[in-house]
Amino acid sequence: MIANRRASKWEDSQPEAGGTRSSASRIAGRRPTDMDELPSNTSAPPPTDSGGSREASMSNIAAASAFTVADRRKMRNNVEISQESYAPLNISSRTFAFDELAAATRNLSPECFLGEGGFACVYKGCLQDGQVVAVKLMHKNGSRHRQFIVEALMLSHLDHPNLVNLIGYCLDSDRPLLVYEYMPLGSLEDHLHDLPLDREPLDWNTRMKIAVGAAKGLEYLHDEANPPVIYRDFKPSNILLVGEYHPKLSDFGLAKHAPTGGKSHVTTNIRGTAGFCAPEYVMSGHLTKKSDIYSFGVVFLELITGRKVVDSTRPPGKQSLVEWAKPLFGDRRKFIKLADPRLRGQFPERVLYQATAVASMCLQGDAAARPPIGDVIALSHLADKAYNPNPNAKYDTRVKEIGGSGLKWDLEGLRGRGLSWRHCERIAWQLGERGFS
Repeated sequence: MIANRRASKWEDSQPEAGGTRSSASRIAGRRPTDMDELPSNTSAPPPTDSGGSREASMSNIAAASAFTVADRRKMRNNVEISQESYAPLNISSRTFAFDELAAATRNLSPECFLGEGGFACVYKGCLQDGQVVAVKLMHKNGSRHRQFIVEALMLSHLDHPNLVNLIGYCLDSDRPLLVYEYMPLGSLEDHLHDLPLDREPLDWNTRMKIAVGAAKGLEYLHDEANPPVIYRDFKPSNILLVGEYHPKLSDFGLAKHAPTGGKSHVTTNIRGTAGFCAPEYVMSGHLTKKSDIYSFGVVFLELITGRKVVDSTRPPGKQSLVEWAKPLFGDRRKFIKLADPRLRGQFPERVLYQATAVASMCLQGDAAARPPIGDVIALSHLADKAYNPNPNAKYDTRVKEIGGSGLKWDLEGLRGRGLSWRHCERIAWQLGERGFS
C-alpha cells in the first residue's frame, strides 16, 4: 500500500503522455516503432557448458523466465505485479530505496525529466553523494516489466568501457526503477540528425571514433561475454556519448543470449526498430550475431551519409537509406556521393572508400556473407587516419592522402590490421566496381 501511494505521487508529477523527444536518449532511447510492440519470446536460452560465472548468469535468466510466466498469468487475471515477483532474482548491483530516488529526482520533477523510451520514462537525478545519475522508471504496463528483468540481469553481469554502466535498481514500488550513469552528451542521434542550423555536424574523425567504439561494445557482447549476447537494438538513439564523444551501448531490454551448443540461431518474435533489423530476422524470426552486424552496417551508413535510416521527407526511392545506397555500392566512382554533404568534403577519400566497403559488407542480404564483429574491429584504424579539417571549407576539398599504391596498399594495410583474407577479398570486390548482391 505504501509503495502504491508513493508511485501515485510520482505519476502526478510526470509529464503528459508523449513527453519530450529530445533528451530521452541520455539513457533510454526513443519510443520504438510498431515492431517493438510485438510480444516477445519468453523461452529461456539454451543450456551451456558449466562454469562459475556462467552458472550464476544462467540461473538468473531462468529466474527471469519464471518471472515472465508468473507475470503473464497475473496479467490475465488483472492482478498488479507485486514486489514479491522479483524475489528470486539475483541482480548484482546496488539496491536503492524508493525514497532515495524520489529525493534524487525531486519526486520526478518535470525539471528533471529527460525523455521517454519504449518501456520507461527517464529522469536526471543527483544522489546524496553528489553523483549525477539517470533514473529509469518503467511504464505502468505490466507486460513491459519483462524488459526490466532482461536489462537488469544482462547489465549486472556485463562490464565494458563501451557499455553503459548500471549503478543499481529499486524494487520498492509497483513500478521498478533502474539507475544508470548519466550520459551528458545524449545519444548519437542527437548529434547526427535534425540539428539546428547554427550547430556544426560531427566531423569525420569523430564519426569514425564513435563507429569503432560502438563496434567494440558489440565485440564484447558477441565474443567475450559469457554466455555471448545478441544486442538486437543497435541504433543511434541507443549509442550514448560521454566525454570526448566516447560511445556506450545502452538499453538492453531486447537483448538475447546467443545460440550455443551447435545451434545456428535463436528463434524469437520480431522486436526492434524498422530499418535497423536484418532482413532474415524480419522474415523468419531467426536471430543470430549477424543480425547485429546488419544493424551496425545501417548505423555506419548513417554516419557516412548523415541520412536517417528512413526519411519520409525525401522523394520516393530515396526514403530508405539502404535501398538508396545499394546501387552506389556497386561503383567505387560513386562512393563519394554517399558522403554527408555537411562535411563539405573534409574527410580522407581513401578512408571513405574503405568505410563504405565495410558498410556494404555488413549490409549483405546473405547473413553468412557478413563479416564477424572481430573483422569490423580490425578496421579500427579508420578512426586513426588523422587529418586537419578546414571548418571554413565551402567546396569539395576532399583530403588526398599522400603515399600508398592504391587498392593493393589498402588491402595490405587491412590485412596487417588483422582482417581476414576472405573479407579483404570482399573489400577488393567492392572497390573493384562490382555489383552489390
